[in-house]
Amino acid sequence: MKKLMYSLASLAVLAGATPAFAQEAAAGSGMGSANWVAITAGFAMAIASSICGMAQAKATAAAAEGMARNPGATAGIRLALILGLAFIESLALYTFVIIFIKVA
Repeated sequence: MKKLMYSLASLAVLAGATPAFAQEAAAGSGMGSANWVAITAGFAMAIASSICGMAQAKATAAAAEGMARNPGATAGIRLALILGLAFIESLALYTFVIIFIKVA
């Protein structure tokens, strides 16, 4: 319990000290907020695309396994797979639209 209290107290001190290190960009530094928006937008799209790719691979593998186990349910599984893949892909598309709005 004592270790937990020390950890939480240290976390509170570090969280409180964070604004002390924040400062505005210098006038001639060339690294304004628009550059950081573009950089973070690229990372956001990369993360969203990778998550979508992993989710699509898992959904496709599960659907193929389900069709192999029960060939009679192929039509239902295929419909659910296509609907699921559309929802998964919409995550990447929504991320792309939000990034396009924020950067452009």
